[in-house]
Amino acid sequence: MDTTGWIIVAIVVVLLLVVVAVVVSRRRGARRIEADRARAQKIREEAAAHEVEVQRRQAEAARVDAQARLAQAEADARAADAAAMQNEARARATEASEARAELDERLGKADRIDPDVRTDDGARTDPNRPDPRV
Repeated sequence: MDTTGWIIVAIVVVLLLVVVAVVVSRRRGARRIEADRARAQKIREEAAAHEVEVQRRQAEAARVDAQARLAQAEADARAADAAAMQNEARARATEASEARAELDERLGKADRIDPDVRTDDGARTDPNRPDPRV
């Protein structure tokens, strides 16, 4: 064989080696792709198995949130009722104080008019009448 023949054989051998390398690489790539697909499918299956638990937790969180909102609304309503009661108590206390002052004034006027009752300067009072300062 001459040199040209050997060059052709070498080129054919190199081409065969390249073809073999490409085929082997594709097989490895195909195996890797299949392995990746299988791994992805396994992850999806695990995620689907956990989805029910996640939904349960979300429902529980929503339930607790609703209870908290209800409790807050009840607390706000009670606070408003308490404020209204305090306002009413203050108004009634003011009315009672005014009524007491009016009553004391009437009793004082009666004491000044009654000849049997002496005021602070005379120190004689009716023993049957209750003390207006009590």
